[in-house]
Amino acid sequence: MVQGMPEQTGGFERDEENQMRTLERIIRRYIRIITLALVLGILVLIGCMEISKERKRAYENAVTAFHQIGQTLEQNQKELRDIGVEYSATCLYNAEAIAYMIQNNLSALESLEELKWIARFMEVDEIHIFDQAGCIYAGTHPEYYGYTFDSGEQMHFFKPMLEDKSLKLVQEVAPNTAEGKLMQYSALWSGDGQFIVQVGMAPVRLMKATEKNELSYIFARLKIDPAAVYYAIDMESGEIVGSTDLENVGKDLTAVGLELRDVRSEGGGFHARVNGVRSYCVFEQIGTNYVGRVMPDRILYQRLPANMVSLTVGLLLITFFLSSVVTWCMNRYVVEGIHSVNEKLRLIAGGDLEERVDIRSSVELSELSSYINEMIGSLLANNRKMSYALGKTNMYIGVYEYTQQGGKVRFTEHIPRIFGLKESEAQRLSDNSGLFREFLGQILCRPLQGEEGVFQLDRRYVKLEETQEGNETFGIAIDVTEEIVRRRKIEGERDMDALTGLYNRRGLEARLERLFAEPEKLGYYAVVMIDADGLKGINDTYGHDKGDEYLRKIADTINAFDPGNSLAARQGGDEFVLLLYQYEQEEELAEALRLLEFIQRHCMASLDPELRVRLGFSLGYVMARGQADYRELLRQADQRMYENKRERKKVQE
Repeated sequence: MVQGMPEQTGGFERDEENQMRTLERIIRRYIRIITLALVLGILVLIGCMEISKERKRAYENAVTAFHQIGQTLEQNQKELRDIGVEYSATCLYNAEAIAYMIQNNLSALESLEELKWIARFMEVDEIHIFDQAGCIYAGTHPEYYGYTFDSGEQMHFFKPMLEDKSLKLVQEVAPNTAEGKLMQYSALWSGDGQFIVQVGMAPVRLMKATEKNELSYIFARLKIDPAAVYYAIDMESGEIVGSTDLENVGKDLTAVGLELRDVRSEGGGFHARVNGVRSYCVFEQIGTNYVGRVMPDRILYQRLPANMVSLTVGLLLITFFLSSVVTWCMNRYVVEGIHSVNEKLRLIAGGDLEERVDIRSSVELSELSSYINEMIGSLLANNRKMSYALGKTNMYIGVYEYTQQGGKVRFTEHIPRIFGLKESEAQRLSDNSGLFREFLGQILCRPLQGEEGVFQLDRRYVKLEETQEGNETFGIAIDVTEEIVRRRKIEGERDMDALTGLYNRRGLEARLERLFAEPEKLGYYAVVMIDADGLKGINDTYGHDKGDEYLRKIADTINAFDPGNSLAARQGGDEFVLLLYQYEQEEELAEALRLLEFIQRHCMASLDPELRVRLGFSLGYVMARGQADYRELLRQADQRMYENKRERKKVQE
C-alpha cells in the first residue's frame, strides 16, 4: 500500500497538469475569438464615426477660410483704392509746394544740394525741372538731365502740358524711363509759366497694399489650420494662380492631380491624390477663381487613433464582455483565487490604474499578477511619453527609447526613414542600445549653425530632443529637411540681385556684418566702390537691354576677380561694391588693386556677337587691417570713387 502511494500521487499531478493545459486552451480560444470580434467591430464603428466627423470639420474649416479670404479681398481692394487716391493727392500737393518754393528762390535751380534738401524736406524721392521745350535741365538726379517728354512712354504722359499750361497731371504708378523702378509722378507749371516742376514718389505703401491683395499673400496670412494647402485656380484656364505651396503657382491644376470638373462640382468636398498624397479637397468660387483647401488624409484623420472617448467606450464594452466570458470560464474551470483576480481586473478596467494585483495562490496566478502589474506600469509610462511627444510638436515624428543598462532599442517605424537607415542597419541598432547611442553621438557632433537642436545628416536635417526618466531615455526625432531647405532658398533669393547674380544691398549688409564681427580673420583687406561709366550712353544708343548686358558684364568681371578672397555686390543702379580680404601681406593686396586698375583701363566686352564695347567704370578704394567700421570704409571708398570719376572725365575732355 505504501509503495503504491507515489504512483497514485503522480497520476493525480498528471491529471491536474492536463486539466491546467486544457483550461489554458479554453481561455485562450475564447478570449482571442471574442476580443478580436469585439475590437474589430468597435474599431470599424469608431472609424466610420471619426471619418465622418473629420470630413465635416474639414468642410466647415474650409467654408470659414473661404469667408475670411473673401472679406480680406474686399477689404484690401478698398484699402488699395483709398491709398491710390491719397498718394495721387499727396504727390500733386508736393509738386505745388515745391514749385512755390523754387519760384520764390530761383537760385535753387542752380544748386543740386539745395534741390536735394527740398526733396528731403518735402519727403519726396525725385525732383525734375523741365524747360519750356519739355527737357530736364535741373533736379535732384543729374543723370536724368537731357531727358524729354519723348524719352519714353512713361514721360510721354506729361507731353500735353507743353500745349496747356493750366494742366496739373498726376500719373499712376508705373516704371520710370531711366531705371524701370516703380514711381508715381506729378507735374505742373510754375506760377510764372517759365518751367515745369515734376515730383516723383516711390509708392511704398501702395506696393505693400497691392502685395496684400495677391492670393498667395492672403493664403500665407491664414490662421485656420496651417497644415492645409490652399489653391486659387483660374476658372477658365485651370491655371494655379496662387497657393501656399509656391512651387505649384503657374502650373495647370492637372499637374498636381486635380481635375477641373471636380473643382467645379458643388455639394461638398471630394478626395483626390494631390501631389501624390491622398487628400480631402473643398473648393468654392470667389470672383473669377476657384479657391480651394486641400488637407492630406494623414493629417485629416490624425485624431482618429487618439479619440479617447471612443476608445474608452470601446474598452468598457470589451471589458464588460470579457468579464462576463472570463467569469463564466473561471466559475466553471478554476479555483476561488481566480475570482479575486477578476475583481481586481474589474477595478482596473474601470479606470483605477493605481490598483495592483497580488494573488499568490499558485505560481501561474502569481506570474499573472506580475504581468498585469507590469502592463499597468507600461500603460502609465506610455501615457506620459505620448503626452510629452504630442506636447512638443504636431509634425510627423519618430520616437525611440532605451535603457542605460543596454539591451534592445524600441523605436517607431519612422525612425529608420528619418535617419536614412537600411533595414539591416536598423535591425543592428535596434538589437544593441550601445551601438544606438554611438550612432546618436555621431549625429550630435554635427550641429547646424543657427538652429537649436538641429543636426545635419548627409543631405537631411534632423531635430533631436531627449528626456531621461530613471534609467530610461526617451527621444523624439523630426525630419526638418524640407523646412530648412525652403527657408534657406527664400533667404538666398531675398539676398541676391536678379539682374547680375551678385549680392544685393541686403545680402551685402548681412555678410559684411558677419565678416567684420571677426576682424582677426580678415587679414589685410580693401573696400572698393565701383560705378559703371557710360551706362546712359549705352541705354540711349543701343537700348536698355544692352544696358542691362553692360551691367552684367561689369558684374561678371568684378565677381571673377580673385574669387577665393573677395565678396561682390550690386548696391543698386550702376554702383557695385567689392571686398578683397584675407591677404597676408599689404603688398599682395596693393598688387591686386593695381591689377584691378589695369582691368579698369583695358577691359573690353561683347554685348552681342556684333557689338563690342569698352567696359568703363570708375573706382575708389580704402585699404585697412583689423577692426573697423565697414560703413565708414564704404563712405570713404565712395568719395574716392567720385574723385576718380571726375579725374576720368577731365582726361576724356
